[in-house]
Amino acid sequence: MGLKKYIAATIIFLVVVFGYTYSLELGSYEASLLGYSLSLPISVWIVFPAAVLVLVTYLHIVFYGLINYFKQRAVLKDHESMIEFVKAELLEKNNTVKFRTKEFKNLSSILNQFKISTKDERFTSSNEDLNKIVGNIQDINDGKFVNDKSFKVNETTKLANLNMLNKVNEQIDFAVDVLKKPENYSSNVVKQAFENVLREKSMTTVKKLYKNIKLDKEQAFKLFEKDASNNEFGFTPDEILQIVKSLDFTKDDYLVLAKNYEKILKPDQIIALFEKLSSEIDEATTAYLHVLCEYEMIEKVKEIVTLTPDNEFAAFKALLDLKDAGKHYNLEAISYK
Repeated sequence: MGLKKYIAATIIFLVVVFGYTYSLELGSYEASLLGYSLSLPISVWIVFPAAVLVLVTYLHIVFYGLINYFKQRAVLKDHESMIEFVKAELLEKNNTVKFRTKEFKNLSSILNQFKISTKDERFTSSNEDLNKIVGNIQDINDGKFVNDKSFKVNETTKLANLNMLNKVNEQIDFAVDVLKKPENYSSNVVKQAFENVLREKSMTTVKKLYKNIKLDKEQAFKLFEKDASNNEFGFTPDEILQIVKSLDFTKDDYLVLAKNYEKILKPDQIIALFEKLSSEIDEATTAYLHVLCEYEMIEKVKEIVTLTPDNEFAAFKALLDLKDAGKHYNLEAISYK
């Protein structure tokens, strides 16, 4: 029975009881207490306790109704807070959401120990903001750049970093901007921007930007490959020297560098390059000798190796002996160790 029906029924009941007892003409009754007396019809005295009881039941119903209302309100608020909790977890934000009910507090404590992530399937719920957040995250994971001002992600999070990588991959002009001010971006974003610019932009553009970042050996070799295939606008020997000096190249690295350039550069260009490198960096001498042998500049090789100790450049000294003996040799089969 609803509250309205209950109130109506109790009022009708009191009216019926009062009307019936009043029709009996029972007269009046005088009650005295502490010197005070009150004379009322007996029908009123009969109805009065029932009316008090009815009033108490009204108060009881209202009291527990209010308790239930506030409980339901707390559950609804906690439901909203749980949505905010999930949003914060998805966006990798510090979770400061507070819960009112014990059950939601326990649930949030459990969820805090897990990582909430999205599935590949499209997400749907009754909360449009949550649907939008999940959709944006799925797009980012799919390699798309999300440019949504309402999608607020902390710049230090993995999600923001991935979105920035997506932007670098989608927009080559942005990749150029990254290399102009690399200090404003994370190292992996800068690295990806460098690879994209190296692949898609001209050597002229690359030469303006590469000095802004600290190259590693892998990036340097990719840069040298780009240079070798665009040698008309490529590096000068001094520029190459500056790059390799900052990377602590080994003997083997210089050999790889020589083989990279020897198929592209003219003989006088590559010889001049490695002559300059070897004059300033001892580790480059083996590569220089390799280049000289490649172009049959035997007298120059002799000039260099004869001034060195017996155990140094032994492979090249052996080659010279073979050459003097009229033997044929395969330069690629030689170990320069």
